[in-house]
Amino acid sequence: MADLYNGFVYLFSNPAALGFVVLGAFSGVIIGALPGLTAAAAIAMLMPITFHLDPMSALAFLYVIGKSGRFGGSISAILFNTPGTAASAGTMQDGYPLTRAGKSGKALKMAAIASMVGDFSGEIILIFGAVFIAGFTESFGPPEYFAIYFMAFLVIGSVVSDSVIKGLASTLFGALVSLIGLDPISGEARMTMGFLELESGFSLVPLLIGVFVISEVIIQLEKLGGGGAQKLAGITDSPEGSRLSLSEIRRCLPIMLRSSLIGSVIGMMPGLGSSVAAFVAYGEERRRSKIRDKWGTGIIEGVAAPESANNAVSGPSMIPLLTLGVPGSTIAAILIGIFLIHGIQVGPAIFQTSRDLIFGLFASGLLGIALYGLIGYFGSPLVGRMIARIPSNLIYPFIFLTAFAAAYSARQSVFDIGIALLFGVIGTVMRKAGFSTAAFIIAFVLAKGAEEAYRQALLLSDSGAGIFIERPVVVGFLLLGIAVMLFRAYGSWRRSRPAAGNQESSNG
Repeated sequence: MADLYNGFVYLFSNPAALGFVVLGAFSGVIIGALPGLTAAAAIAMLMPITFHLDPMSALAFLYVIGKSGRFGGSISAILFNTPGTAASAGTMQDGYPLTRAGKSGKALKMAAIASMVGDFSGEIILIFGAVFIAGFTESFGPPEYFAIYFMAFLVIGSVVSDSVIKGLASTLFGALVSLIGLDPISGEARMTMGFLELESGFSLVPLLIGVFVISEVIIQLEKLGGGGAQKLAGITDSPEGSRLSLSEIRRCLPIMLRSSLIGSVIGMMPGLGSSVAAFVAYGEERRRSKIRDKWGTGIIEGVAAPESANNAVSGPSMIPLLTLGVPGSTIAAILIGIFLIHGIQVGPAIFQTSRDLIFGLFASGLLGIALYGLIGYFGSPLVGRMIARIPSNLIYPFIFLTAFAAAYSARQSVFDIGIALLFGVIGTVMRKAGFSTAAFIIAFVLAKGAEEAYRQALLLSDSGAGIFIERPVVVGFLLLGIAVMLFRAYGSWRRSRPAAGNQESSNG
């Protein structure tokens, strides 16, 4: 607790960082509420701004946007029946029927409270869990780190996509793209295709903007019909529609706590993410409910469960990043870039080298949760009305131009704009074909560290690659990754068998 207190002191002693926490909470809610614009896409666009900030301000700003953006997605899910983020699709199941019944205010307030409960739970697990796990990983060397990277590639590639093969292919593609540039030992150019600009490799910022922002804009523009403003099912200011009673909160509190635990556990597993947590929690609470037939028709419990679960993912997904240097989510992968840009090496040693900064980041997360909760509880209807008045055919061209400016500003390079466009097209094709852009980005971020750990391990070894089977911890991580991949492949095969059997019987 003393470290957390020092973290708050560190945060409040930096007025700029404090201001960016407030800005992050406010802007994240609005960004998340824009249909189709995810928190990861927003962070990718805003990343160049943080190059000019101090580390505390940069990290706090983007970290809080990631948190508040998850909640913001519930606003458009509840009001427009259009999830602002993938994670808010679970909230839409009962949130929009509540709006149709004239109870949008009640649904929005419950979403705000559930988001705060889930996020606070996840953040507490992050604070105590990261410090505890870091104590065990301090003695890890290059062989252990390579085994962790290898496990992460297999786990992320296996779980982030419906198809294990497509998930692993996305991971392999991200790793190959990361290797483009100069060989770190020999200095020879690899896969640069004669472009001098590629000798330093692909910059993370234009790659992120292309895969997440430009591809999202292309897909959303294809979906637009008339291109008009969003239509509200009916925001009501009547006391009955906007009042959330204390008895309703008490009734939902056990649901929120159970769902927060589900979200926290899923958050610690690299690659699963908040959308998985939301639907798992929704399904579990519906199964436990005595009125399960009413779920999906507009009950407040159907908002509490997915909202608390998807926000509980935020904190625990940072545990693999801070303790092992392995991002547990797309947002965590982007934050690695911010750490490295400011000269901070992530991993267990970070709690010795940058302890005040890390606990300051924890403090900014707790403050950000309280701020976006207040904004959401009292201001969600206003945010909804603002977005409803903005025509979609203006939102996405503006985002497209902003993405261009962000891609250029990172290195003042026109070449980076071309890279953003290229990966915008690649990201669009990947998403339409069922490949995972999240696995691609995480693998891109991890591949350089994996190569470095692999080569260092071989240099330390007298038995070559045999060093990876000489240490029990290394073998354990390798076997865990292989086991998860095989388990997922077996599950996919089992699910495909009934479909194949039905098809054969119909043909017969």
